Amino acid sequence: MRPRSKRYQALAEKQPEQPLSVSEAVAKLKSFSDTKFDQTVDCVIRLGIDPKQADQMIRGSISLPKGIGKSRRVIVFCPDDQAEQAKAAGASEAGADELIKKVQDGWMDFDVAIAVPQIMSKVSRLGRVLGPQGKMPSPKTGTVTADFAKAVGEYAAGKVEFRNDSGGNIHTVVGKLSFSEDDLVTNIDFLLGHIRRLKPTTAKGTYMLGAHISGSMSPSVAVAVS
Repeated sequence: MRPRSKRYQALAEKQPEQPLSVSEAVAKLKSFSDTKFDQTVDCVIRLGIDPKQADQMIRGSISLPKGIGKSRRVIVFCPDDQAEQAKAAGASEAGADELIKKVQDGWMDFDVAIAVPQIMSKVSRLGRVLGPQGKMPSPKTGTVTADFAKAVGEYAAGKVEFRNDSGGNIHTVVGKLSFSEDDLVTNIDFLLGHIRRLKPTTAKGTYMLGAHISGSMSPSVAVAVS
């Protein structure tokens, strides 16, 4: 692991020792903003789940009320006669066999892949390629749908997918440091509330163990989640 810069280490010394309320955490994080570019703000939520149990997996998608500050490149796997409709909705690429082969050959210049149900049998062969990238279409995230035009619009506007990792953590983008404090607080509160409502019935003990927010080049700030 590369050593942290002197700038980062100086900011890390200002990290609060105790978790803060969402509004206090956002204010502290914005005080770390001293770069020339607009940092992305990420949120990591630590959950008290057993990630080895399929019925405790936390996975889905969410459209944050204030967006995430950037558009996303979306492709659609669909019958060729629907490709123009998908592109009109905002997809950068659309189609069936040719697009599947293009991705299979290594093309990955997109953020989200959407598929219509009737060609998922063909798209399934991309599991080994798209799975590790977190780009495989899935009904659970709303990326396998007959209403692909609506899905393209939502994901192009910033709808984000999430799923717990092997440690039981959720990682997702919640905006940009240039957002107002109120907008960041709104997005983070919305995300935390959404994840709370997804608590599996089989999860035992404390469900939401902690959360941190951070800029892409700034130390994290702990958020009180109780």
